[in-house]
Amino acid sequence: MDNRTLRGRVAIVGIGETTYYRHGQSPDAEFKLALKAILAACQDAGMDPRDIDGFASYSNDRNDPSRLAAALGLRQLRSTTMQWGGGGGGNCAAIANGAAAVASGLSDCVVAFRALAQGQFGRFGQAPTAPTISGDMAWQAPYGVLSPGQKFAMKARRFMHEHGVKQEALRAIAMASYTHAQRNPRAVMHGKPLTEAQYDDSRWIVEPFHLFDCCMENDGAAAVIMVPAERAKDFPNRPVYVLGAATGSDERVAAVPHNTPNYASSSFATVAPNLYRMAGVTPRDVGVVQSYENFTGGVLMALAEHGLFHPDEANDFLRLENLLAPDGKLPLNTSGGNLAECYMHGFELILEAVRQVRGTSTAQAPRNDVALVIGGPMVTPVSNLMLGSEAVL
Repeated sequence: MDNRTLRGRVAIVGIGETTYYRHGQSPDAEFKLALKAILAACQDAGMDPRDIDGFASYSNDRNDPSRLAAALGLRQLRSTTMQWGGGGGGNCAAIANGAAAVASGLSDCVVAFRALAQGQFGRFGQAPTAPTISGDMAWQAPYGVLSPGQKFAMKARRFMHEHGVKQEALRAIAMASYTHAQRNPRAVMHGKPLTEAQYDDSRWIVEPFHLFDCCMENDGAAAVIMVPAERAKDFPNRPVYVLGAATGSDERVAAVPHNTPNYASSSFATVAPNLYRMAGVTPRDVGVVQSYENFTGGVLMALAEHGLFHPDEANDFLRLENLLAPDGKLPLNTSGGNLAECYMHGFELILEAVRQVRGTSTAQAPRNDVALVIGGPMVTPVSNLMLGSEAVL
């Protein structure tokens, strides 16, 4: 194995989150939300916040690390990293960047986090208005392709056409998230179950995406604390180790829009093999998956590109009973995911993966020693993460 690896070198020892709100409804400013989540993670780890010496985030999170350091009373600030681009595709990359800082000695204790307060800064999922357009939107906006749903629906539809995937496969992904959310009192959609009839009767957003195929928009914050592996047992919780992480995208993903070589893709064709190689595991070792749902079509493609089933087997594999904990073949989004727990830009998925490895999830998977997190299917760059227990090392 290549010695340039994160496998077993960094442990997640604390997780924390705020209450999750519908977009625009947080009573707190975004900076306060970030602080609350970080302090909750410190409490979970049983540590003094002043021992933090690094921060990592993504998607241009607005909470300046020097200001966070001052508010938390840090003794020193040694590392600050921000993952470029990709929107929610950077959630796992924030962990990777923070873990790399710890593994290299740039920091001893890094917090990775994400915070959103849309009542303060405007609705995250709403397209901004501008007098001029540049980049890929210059090729799309003049023709009415304005939203992520419109762009990604065409990729998903192509994949479904090429492999004969039925709408029921997308429905199963959505219903798995909603079913798990009913066991999770933190979930925004807790107490609001989804039936097949409700899914089928819901309005189209853009085919093949119904309303319930699309992620929520929420306010809140979430954070994790990372330390060197040799310090992992100094903390009260069962250590969760970083096995591997990867980020990037396939060849020419950012070519002229809708003209990439591998069009019907979630952007993980090259990224997934890189993750498995670093983590030292195979798809057969994965016991539970937390996959970012911008739209269920992206989950469909990402699961296939991670080798969890062949694309032509999607209709047989993506059945609700296969995706539910504890008895399914591969429990998926066991806290409710972006669809039904919270859209914390996908960072809440990492906290749930930690809970799974710890054995404290509200929808616990029986095979929980290896947990996969998938970030931001169909954007670029994307990222992914493999977490594991001490038994896997």
